[in-house]
Amino acid sequence: MPERRFLSDILRRVAFGAWPGARHGGDLPEMCHELLGERSEASGLVLGREILDVYEAADAEARASFFEALAQAFGVDEAALEAAITAWRPGDGEAARRLHAAAEPRSQELIRVLNRVPGATARLVRMRADLLGLIKARPHLRGLDGDFRHLFASWFNRGFLELRRVDWSTPAAVLEKIIAYEAVHAISGWDDLRARVADPDRRLFGFFHPAMPGEPLIFVEVALMDRVPGAIAEILAEGREPLDPGAAKVAVFYSISNCQKGLKGISFGNFLIKQVVAELSAELPGLETFVTLSPVPGLRAFVDAAGPDDPVLAGVNLPADAAPDDETTRRLAARYLTQARRDGGTAFDPVAHFHLSNGAELYDIHGAGDLSDAGRRNAWGVMVNYLYDPVKTEANHRSYAHDGAVAMSSKVRALAKK
Repeated sequence: MPERRFLSDILRRVAFGAWPGARHGGDLPEMCHELLGERSEASGLVLGREILDVYEAADAEARASFFEALAQAFGVDEAALEAAITAWRPGDGEAARRLHAAAEPRSQELIRVLNRVPGATARLVRMRADLLGLIKARPHLRGLDGDFRHLFASWFNRGFLELRRVDWSTPAAVLEKIIAYEAVHAISGWDDLRARVADPDRRLFGFFHPAMPGEPLIFVEVALMDRVPGAIAEILAEGREPLDPGAAKVAVFYSISNCQKGLKGISFGNFLIKQVVAELSAELPGLETFVTLSPVPGLRAFVDAAGPDDPVLAGVNLPADAAPDDETTRRLAARYLTQARRDGGTAFDPVAHFHLSNGAELYDIHGAGDLSDAGRRNAWGVMVNYLYDPVKTEANHRSYAHDGAVAMSSKVRALAKK
C-alpha cells in the first residue's frame, strides 16, 4: 500500500533524525522511564534510538550502573501483581492471563520497546553480551539476563532463521565475519577461506536472521570425503586435491562456530546440523554417512583436576614427566566422554553434551587428531567423530535427555571398558 510505505518512510526518517541533545543529561534510567510512558510512536522511536546511542557511548562503569538500575527499578509492579493474584480464581482463564501479564517485569517491556528502533535487534544482542560479562561478579543481575534470554528465545526461534550457503560469491562483509568468528580452526586469510567455501568438495552453511541480515548467528563447515577422517590436517591441508562431490560418501562437520556472544544459551546448532544434513542429502544422494570431527576441549583440564580415586582414571597409568601415548589418551577420552558428568547428569564435556543432546552417537576416538598447539594443550591432540544417523537421532536424543545414556559404537565401548 502506498500510504503504508509513506508512513513507514516518515517513521524511519524520524527515528534516524538528529536529536538536539540527550534528555535528562543522558540519564539512561530516567530516559527509559520516559520511553515506557511515551504514547507517540514517532517520539518513542527517536527516544529509543537516543537511549541506545547514549548506552553505546558510555564507558564500562556507566553501562554496569545502567544494568543495576534496570534490575532494581524496572522489576514487577508488585501492587498490580497482588491485585491480579487476589482476582484470580481456579478455572478463570482471563484472570490467569491478567496474572501472567502482571507478573512480567517492566524490563521486558523496555527491551521490546527499544527493539522497535530500526536496527535495534543487533544492538540489543550486543547489550546482552555486555551484561553477560558482568554476571560472574554481579550474580544478582541474572534475573535481568533472564529477561533478555526470554525475549531472544522468541525473536530467534527456528521459524525466523534463514539457512544460507556461504560461498565465494557471498558479500565480502559477511566473508570477513566468517574469518573473524571462526572459533575452532582459525582461518589464516583469504586463501584459506577460499579453500573452505569455494573448493567443490567443501561447504559452509549458516543461520541468519532477517533483523540482522549481514550477521551470521552460527555456521558449520563441511568437508565432503570418501571416508571418515581421523585428523584435521587431512581436511585443512594446503594444496590437497579436491574430491569430485559426486564421489563423496561422507559429509564431515569439522567446525561449528557460534558468532554472537549476546545469544549465548539460545540454541541453534541442533536445527542447523539437521537442516544441513537434509540439504546435503538432497544435493548429493550418494552421501551415506554424516559425522563430525570434533575437539575434546575439557579433557586435559579434567584429568589435571581429577583426584587419584576418580573412576575415569581408574587403571590408567599416566606418566609423570611426559605426554601419554595415543592409546592412553584414547582410553582417557573414552572414559571422560562416557563417564564424566555434571550435576544434572549430562556429559561434562560441552562439545560432547551438544552432540549427544542432538542425538548423535559417539563413533570413534583418534589419538593424534589435532597436533596444533591448542589441540595438544586441550586434549593431547585427541579428536572425536560423532555420527549423525537420521534413523537413530531421535531415539538417541530421548535416551540422553531422559536417562543421560550415551549412544556409542562398539569400539568406543571397548575403549571405555579397558
